[in-house]
Amino acid sequence: MRFLIQRVTHAEVTIDDVVAGKISRGLLVFVGLGAGDSESLFPPAIEKVINLRVFRDEDGKMNRSLLDVGGELLVISQFTLYADARKGRRPSYTDAMPPAQAEALFQRFLKMLREQFAGVVQTGSFGADMKVTLLNDGPVTIWLDSKDMNWT
Repeated sequence: MRFLIQRVTHAEVTIDDVVAGKISRGLLVFVGLGAGDSESLFPPAIEKVINLRVFRDEDGKMNRSLLDVGGELLVISQFTLYADARKGRRPSYTDAMPPAQAEALFQRFLKMLREQFAGVVQTGSFGADMKVTLLNDGPVTIWLDSKDMNWT
């Protein structure tokens, strides 16, 4: 499971020119599911995301979490986080979870996230052609990969 997390002042996702999800201050989280991922990764991943201290405190230091600042989440499924571009010019996605399996698991992830995080959680539509607009605050961009996090 891979996350690309961006601290934003606002972000939105549109599908066919219709806004599907929109947040103000918070985190834009792109989620990629890998071939071997399971639901067991969700609790520690959710805990990590909502408690990351990436928001500024009164001294300007990144010392506050999404929970501390009352921030919002925009969560977007993105299989391209599993792109392997080491060979050739066309990325391979063989390490990404197959779409049907990934969609079901992503929906379970969103359900668990909404149960554990009382704030706003917006999303796009799995597999859709989405346009994501954001204003990265900082910029702050964090990469998390479950294989590096010992989340199992």
